[in-house]
Amino acid sequence: MLQLTYRRYDLPFEYPFAIAKGTKTHQPTLVLSLGLGRLTGYGEATEIGYYNARLDEMIVLLEKNRSTIEHYALNGPERFWHFLHHLLPGQPFLIAALDMAGWDLWAQLNRRPLYAMIGLQWKNIPPTDYTIGINEPAEIRQRVAEKPYPVYKLKMGGGHDLQALEALRGATDARIRIDANEAWSLDEARLLLPELERLDVELIEQPLHRDDKEGMIALKQLTHIPLIADEACREEKDVPSCLELYDGINIKLAKCGGLTPALNMIRAAKQARKKVMLGGMCESNVGATVLAHLLPLADYADIDGPLLLKENAGRGLIYDGASISLPAGQTGTGIFM
Repeated sequence: MLQLTYRRYDLPFEYPFAIAKGTKTHQPTLVLSLGLGRLTGYGEATEIGYYNARLDEMIVLLEKNRSTIEHYALNGPERFWHFLHHLLPGQPFLIAALDMAGWDLWAQLNRRPLYAMIGLQWKNIPPTDYTIGINEPAEIRQRVAEKPYPVYKLKMGGGHDLQALEALRGATDARIRIDANEAWSLDEARLLLPELERLDVELIEQPLHRDDKEGMIALKQLTHIPLIADEACREEKDVPSCLELYDGINIKLAKCGGLTPALNMIRAAKQARKKVMLGGMCESNVGATVLAHLLPLADYADIDGPLLLKENAGRGLIYDGASISLPAGQTGTGIFM
């Protein structure tokens, strides 16, 4: 019989984190575990208002379904995901956390690292970017001085986007990625594109609203900069349309409901010869470590949640600047609490 436990955290950011959808100083998160004998698998769900992901609601659902979950006979993570998908409809963040824990536990039962359990080798690992939120130019220059990285992601949509980008490019010759979080109109994007190209932007993530398909068709014809879907690609059913409109997709376990659907989304993107970005929802070391096991499949990594937080839950993945590695000799995900 499985043993379900969970703990709620309110983790402070090192700096206030501002995006087009709001600013926050702390990240509420729920770390849960599934135990079986001496083994324990871990997962994590963050609270994200614009996705209607609320920890209070998740906790109520966990208690309501505790007995059903604990009496589930774990016979493979894919079957466990389908069980959760029917048990907790409309709760991808919570399903993802339980799915993470299920995969972790299953890999430990099979005495293999998670990445090996899904048929991967730990090689060709892309460096993660470091995200800088919406800030004044002077703050951006100071952030680069304090946090030197080879790849940055700059949040946009604050009304002074070009000045922010110029400040970042003036402070570093690193690769720069842009994330507008749906904040631009087509006209705004059209005006910015020549400057983004001049300042050597590597990619643009979710420039327009996720429903603006006509705008994306037009935008894609205006630039050679890769356009990556984020909010437009929430779950597996969104992939076909996104692969037509974008050059790649940002896959986040919380959005799509866990590793099980994420693997299907990655396969679809690879088959269409599109780019794969792996991103997070400001998860701590727990969620970030689980996601990191998919890095051999990624073209771009955006797994910087633990780098943005002043305090973290758990231990797992290891950062050496932008390089990510996993604990040696561990089975499962390698998470320790």
